[in-house]
Amino acid sequence: MLENAINMCPDEHWDTSTKFWHTAYHCIFWTDYYLSNDPSKFEPPKPFSFSEFDPTGKKVDRTYSKTEVLGYLEYCRQKAIRLISGLTVEKLNDRWINDYKNFSQLEILFYNVRHIQHHSAQLNLLLRQTINKAPTWVSQAKKISDN
Repeated sequence: MLENAINMCPDEHWDTSTKFWHTAYHCIFWTDYYLSNDPSKFEPPKPFSFSEFDPTGKKVDRTYSKTEVLGYLEYCRQKAIRLISGLTVEKLNDRWINDYKNFSQLEILFYNVRHIQHHSAQLNLLLRQTINKAPTWVSQAKKISDN
């Protein structure tokens, strides 16, 4: 649903006062972070930075393009597939710990899904408000490809 909202955003609404692009990027950045086994070793792929960690709320220096954001989303999709396909009962109980959270692997996965749902809904609302259109409900994830 997140991908569909990003794809539906017209280019002229990508970088406006609504900051559609930044909401999409923010969601994907944290998705990547929460998919990391060890948050202390997290590093976003280039060209993305650690700007989301800035305690003052400083934003990135430039607008990321739709292509870059969609590429980052695909990177996270592949990371999620690798993580989930390797899960065992023991690994689900492994701890995911940072300065603010101490969750099991299962808990951080649920937390991550809720975060994605929250921002997907925000983006759908922005689309309704700006172009009076939003993507339809997606009931099933894409099939895992043989990459």
